[in-house]
Amino acid sequence: MNTRFNKKKFTRRDDLSPSLRFIIAYTAWMSHQWGTITQLARQYLISRTFVYMLQHELENAIPHIFGQQTVCEKIINKRDCYEYILSLRLEGKCGIEAITTMMNRFGYPNNSVGFISQALNNIGSFLDNTLSTNQQTIQLVIYASDEIFSTSKPILITVDPVSSAMLRIELTDSRNADQWKQHWNCLFENGYYAVYLVTDEGTAMKCAKNELLKDVIHQPDTFHAISHQLGLWVNRLEQSAYKTIQKAYDCYDKLDSAVSDKVINKRIDAYEQAEKTAKKAIKLYDEFHEYYTFLINQLAVFDNEGNLCDRTEAESNIKFALDLIMTLENNNINKTINKIIKLLPNLLAYFNSAATIVNELKHIGISEDVLKDFCLAWQYRKHKIKAKHKQRRNFYKNKERDKLYHLQQTMGEQYAAMVDIVYTKLDRIVQSSALVETINSIVRAYLNTTRNHISQNLLNLIMFYHNNRRYRGGKRKGKTPLQILTGNRQEKDWIQLLFEKVEEKNPIFFLE
Repeated sequence: MNTRFNKKKFTRRDDLSPSLRFIIAYTAWMSHQWGTITQLARQYLISRTFVYMLQHELENAIPHIFGQQTVCEKIINKRDCYEYILSLRLEGKCGIEAITTMMNRFGYPNNSVGFISQALNNIGSFLDNTLSTNQQTIQLVIYASDEIFSTSKPILITVDPVSSAMLRIELTDSRNADQWKQHWNCLFENGYYAVYLVTDEGTAMKCAKNELLKDVIHQPDTFHAISHQLGLWVNRLEQSAYKTIQKAYDCYDKLDSAVSDKVINKRIDAYEQAEKTAKKAIKLYDEFHEYYTFLINQLAVFDNEGNLCDRTEAESNIKFALDLIMTLENNNINKTINKIIKLLPNLLAYFNSAATIVNELKHIGISEDVLKDFCLAWQYRKHKIKAKHKQRRNFYKNKERDKLYHLQQTMGEQYAAMVDIVYTKLDRIVQSSALVETINSIVRAYLNTTRNHISQNLLNLIMFYHNNRRYRGGKRKGKTPLQILTGNRQEKDWIQLLFEKVEEKNPIFFLE
């Protein structure tokens, strides 16, 4: 019989008295020097694991002997509890269940799902869903409007793409033309007037624009109109070409295994047909990619010398490229082309805005050559932001850096002030609703943690946080959206501003 499993793994040593064990544990606990544990193990002929065990037992015993200040005692008032909840919900984008778990773990009171949900709802009720100039003044801005959905309910959002500030966010029962007119009317009443409108081709928004904002320049989203719809075909045709090439290779590999003349002839015919199909697919992809690249280049605001591109010439070149694509005789692509042709009269409206801005910049005290270099640097930055691949992004990043370095050497002390002025003005050239799409993705992150059970009060909270939070990177680093929009420096943290807003409406809210 095998008795090895009945042997004792450890033997209690009588020479290690309780007092000696305490000395070992205390020495290990108090010492912060490397090698102490090993030294104790050698001195008393015990294992390092045994030393760690004694140390751990002492640590656990100390709170019971001498008492311990709990985490809850650190909570001075209810205000701190609210700050923790708001930080987790808005900065951490945590769901309510996750907030409950973390508050309970760290000993915070008021950690029930019901309390947290009600707290967020109550604070949101003190906030507005529309920005206001607050001084009965008018501020001219660009409207970038779009909609997202929470289950079946639409959320209408309008953003100023220059500052990235949310101007209005609204949970509604419908998204018809009347609802959009009411949405924009609220902005008028609060002092924000549109000089430029950027939207997709939603029927309701188009109808509302024609009735309410007929004198405002409307810029269809060039990304959705061209880059998104036609850009998809670049990938589709490329993948199709690779598939046909692989099929031709497979047919060629099967030739060697054929024995009879009948099978050989059949496989030769299959290979020739596959090769013919592959060549046709490759040609279709190459030609489409060439025409598409030419078309996309016409959307650039400035040419390679920094001159403002001519709208009429760009429109003519786009029509030419679209005609060439239609000669490829792909019915599905042609349907997309027909949609673009209908949008073309308004699609390049941003060129008119760009012309106005460039004329303004010509009177700020810099030479024409310097202005052209600034325009090129700005366009490189736009390309860098749009680039999806790291190599292309780094290429334009280096181009912008080199151009700005040259300008800095040329202009000297004047450079720092001018680069901000020029870039700020050029940022008013808006071609797409990409910024509002970014804001939509931010809101969507909160919807995902509420299982799409969203309320207007929570949307108010999201809007307040976004407008008053400070960017940590990018071109807006160190600034808040509201600071960029108003030009007023913001010193306080967003949560401090939020508490001040709540106490204006209800001074005893955090005391109840």
